Amino acid sequence: MSADAQQAASSTTPTDRAQTIGVIGLGAMGEPMVRRLLEARGTAITGRSARPALVEAGAEWAQTPRELAARAGVVLSMLPDLPELEAALDGPDGLLAGLGEAEELLLLIGSTSSAPGVRALAERLAVQSGGRVRVVDCPVSGGVDGATAGTLSIMLGGAQADADRAAAMLAPCGTPVHLGPLGAGEVAKACNQLVVAATITALGEATVLADRSGLDLDALWTLLGGGYAGSNLLASRKEKLVAGDDSPSGIARYMIKDLSFAADIAEATETSPALIPTLRAFFDEIVERGYGERDITVSRRVIAER
Repeated sequence: MSADAQQAASSTTPTDRAQTIGVIGLGAMGEPMVRRLLEARGTAITGRSARPALVEAGAEWAQTPRELAARAGVVLSMLPDLPELEAALDGPDGLLAGLGEAEELLLLIGSTSSAPGVRALAERLAVQSGGRVRVVDCPVSGGVDGATAGTLSIMLGGAQADADRAAAMLAPCGTPVHLGPLGAGEVAKACNQLVVAATITALGEATVLADRSGLDLDALWTLLGGGYAGSNLLASRKEKLVAGDDSPSGIARYMIKDLSFAADIAEATETSPALIPTLRAFFDEIVERGYGERDITVSRRVIAER
């Protein structure tokens, strides 16, 4: 163990470690979630670059994932996907290297990832650690707005006791609900993303139809938002749709990955989907047109350009 890791471990009692949550992946979602977690418990963080604002707010900075695991008995990964998490787990500075001989780690996977991939990773970690590393998948919905407000929908999959502990840890960030065995959270997130992709495509297309027909877009979506067309997505994206603003927030290209996971679930459950192939083709087109880094409201722009 490095000198820094030894110092971190020696200054953290077993009780402190069990009650501390570590976070890796401090992007658009991870950073506001850390701010919410800090309101309730000790929180340690690590990343590719220092985060002085989070440290000033009370977070403990760990130089490496190894040091993070030495400080926190629960680690939340908000990294983009499983390959990035795998890189943070292994190696001399990885999370696994930070575990003492008798220490356990509850790993919370917050990325939108493959359910079979999550289960395979959990099996590997259980064997590699002698059962001392357990996994809960906990993808979230609600976007940056929900992460900032602490109103995320948090979808948990895993053993009951592990999910209960994860729910207690993540409660400051929103509403955690245990949906079933490991991988259930990822199935729920794939279903969520299917609805989001379909909705934003419909909203973009309807906006173009209304605009070319001379309607007042703000008045239209204010009116329709109070009826069956209303949704949290419309409420959060209304101003962007009206203004034609697709500056980055929810990155469009990520939807391709999410829809591919939905397609995998459809295949595994012998379901013949009506929307998944069409939506995948549309988001492929968004990327091909060079708009993959834009917000998902770029659906309006692409429909208009067709």
